[in-house]
Amino acid sequence: MRLLYTERFRRSYREAPAAVRRAFDRRAQFLSENLRHQSLRAKKYDEARDIWQARVNGGWRFYFQIKGDAFILLDIIPHPK
Repeated sequence: MRLLYTERFRRSYREAPAAVRRAFDRRAQFLSENLRHQSLRAKKYDEARDIWQARVNGGWRFYFQIKGDAFILLDIIPHPK
């Protein structure tokens, strides 16, 4: 599957710490190969808007939608605990 990045995602990614960016880059590879990869812990976040959430690391999550053969990456943010 293809990965498409929204401007909002690109901005959040640039502002994230370097360690988070590196961790996301690894997770993005997993996502493009297998939505059910165990380290992603991907789950439906907002059923009405068809938004999914996946783990970057213990403190960060990224959000995306699935449209056809593409994952549309919406945002990457610290996880509210």
